[in-house]
Amino acid sequence: MTDPARRLPAGRVARPHGLDGGFYVEQPGDELTEGARVIVGGREAVVERRAGTDARPLVHLSGITDRDAAEALRGEPMITTGGGGPLSEGEWYAADLVGCRIEGLGEVRRVVGGPSCDVLEVGDCGTLVPFVSDAVRRVDLDARVIEVDRGFLGLE
Repeated sequence: MTDPARRLPAGRVARPHGLDGGFYVEQPGDELTEGARVIVGGREAVVERRAGTDARPLVHLSGITDRDAAEALRGEPMITTGGGGPLSEGEWYAADLVGCRIEGLGEVRRVVGGPSCDVLEVGDCGTLVPFVSDAVRRVDLDARVIEVDRGFLGLE
């Protein structure tokens, strides 16, 4: 699957940080790395700096030069353009996994990037499922279902 024009949610502009136009990102989605192109407030910008944590990124975008400009964007959704080459078999966009159901656990609420693998946060209690081949047997995006190895996860 190749879709270089695909747009993926990257979060929402949160409160400004400092005086130079930097701001926090809430509900981060697609990875915001330096050099990434985003659409925010109806215009395209480039991530010039990125700091903070994966859960609470702090970014500075091209063209946003002061605190007032960052505050004017507060609450605006940020979108990145997917691409970077075709997805290989067994690869999915994190945004596509959100909303899939795992029987007995619930719906995938978000995908969290971990140090060694991504982790699915599932259901109302936030059960964490490592997104590794030992734990995840099959992903069916058409049916919006993810099958897991319940024994591996200690759920049997």
